[in-house]
Amino acid sequence: MNAGDEEKSYDDINVTPMVDLYLVLLLIFIIMTTAGVQGLKVDLPQASSKPATADLSTPKIQAITISPEGKIFLNTIPVSLTELESKLTSIKQENADVPVVVRGDRSSQYQTIMDVLDVLGRVEIEKIGLATQK
Repeated sequence: MNAGDEEKSYDDINVTPMVDLYLVLLLIFIIMTTAGVQGLKVDLPQASSKPATADLSTPKIQAITISPEGKIFLNTIPVSLTELESKLTSIKQENADVPVVVRGDRSSQYQTIMDVLDVLGRVEIEKIGLATQK
């Protein structure tokens, strides 16, 4: 063997184990960083144990339904035209911007629907929708 052959064998350095070590250290660093973020403790504010004081008896959108027989319903409660006007007036006083949806059966009298729209005009409700099917 020559002296030159011995020098060549030491020139090659195998870096694969060193790269594996760096990847393992990087993986451990990533896992420890995410675990540390999840473990932060904060002093949370206290909420009251009382339920919210929202009035759930009257829905936000009022639905007026006219049946095929010409009966008028306000949120599934049967009413006459005068009762409808008084109830809508009180609802309008509570919420000035109340939306109303009118649902009339196709076989109901058109005059009943017009009477309901007249009541909505007298009460001065401006957001009126007419429910239809496609």
